[in-house]
Amino acid sequence: MIYLDSAATSLLKPPAVEQAMTRALRTLASPGRGAHPPAMQASSLLFDCREAACALFHVPEPEQVVFTFNATHGLNLAIRSLVPPGAAVVVSGFEHNAVTRPLHALGAKLRVAGNRLFDPEDTLRAFERLLPGADAAVCTQVSNVFGYALPLAEIAALCRREGVPLIVDASQAAGVLDVDFEGWGAAYVAMPGHKGLLGPQGTGLLLCREPGEPLLYGGSGSDSIRQTMPDDLPERLEAGTHNVCGLAGLLAGLRYVSRRGTHAILAHERGLLRAFCAELAGSGLELFTGEGQCGVVSLRSNRLDCETLALRLAERGICVRAGLHCAPLAHQSAGTLETGTVRFSFSPFLSEQQVRRAAQVLRTL
Repeated sequence: MIYLDSAATSLLKPPAVEQAMTRALRTLASPGRGAHPPAMQASSLLFDCREAACALFHVPEPEQVVFTFNATHGLNLAIRSLVPPGAAVVVSGFEHNAVTRPLHALGAKLRVAGNRLFDPEDTLRAFERLLPGADAAVCTQVSNVFGYALPLAEIAALCRREGVPLIVDASQAAGVLDVDFEGWGAAYVAMPGHKGLLGPQGTGLLLCREPGEPLLYGGSGSDSIRQTMPDDLPERLEAGTHNVCGLAGLLAGLRYVSRRGTHAILAHERGLLRAFCAELAGSGLELFTGEGQCGVVSLRSNRLDCETLALRLAERGICVRAGLHCAPLAHQSAGTLETGTVRFSFSPFLSEQQVRRAAQVLRTL
């Protein structure tokens, strides 16, 4: 099997992730729910995970790192905390449904900034034009469909200049690109644990500048006499029992990424992308590629529809994703809404030989 669907979930992970999860399953209880060693050790692990995230993403205090179930959970927390019903919100032309659906539910008035692939100047001009008078901005750092790395630092600077609070969706960037929470001055940054951070499904992080508004209400392990959620982070946004085993795996993933370095991971994935595209030169396939692309590439064939092509690849042991990838706005921007695309996404654990082999099979099909 050649796994080329890491933009959905990083199936290939460091061995330490599985080992940490197994150890936690056998030894750790619920944090904040007792003074006995299994509970105290669980609390210590969660603190270590927050500190590791602080170091990697430039977050001033561990309390500003909130654990979520996934990036969608974090984005809903951020949007519900920051965006009032009917607000004017600037978004990029490449947002995921995890952004656009919560905004739709709030009746937000969307201003779509930029719809040209791999054209950061167009994106910046659009944000500069649309930000004045907006209540908030939400922007993905990397398109999950096309691997387009948006000029996030410059967009954040425009938001600061206009006094518009910014929510960043770092789902495809965390673990690959630099995520600079403090430098951006973002209100919130959301990310999953199961993609570039190489942790398990059911984990995520929300980096918070303000306490925000809870989505869930319940036990927090502290101040139990009150019938309102705690005022302070992280307890305010973390109702109920934590996914301790998952967070143990996430901590192992964060440590792996920190040791190897995001620059090295990005260089490896871009090398795989170049090899893949070179192998497909002259094939007649339509590849969506551009300057500064991360390790995600979409393509179309004029002979097979995307779903059929993905199925035939799967029958030959090559795992990809086809369709709209939960991002119809991105497809509308790129002109692929009617057909969708077949997406190939790379990981730190793939070899160039595997990627070239997948491209050869694709050419044959």
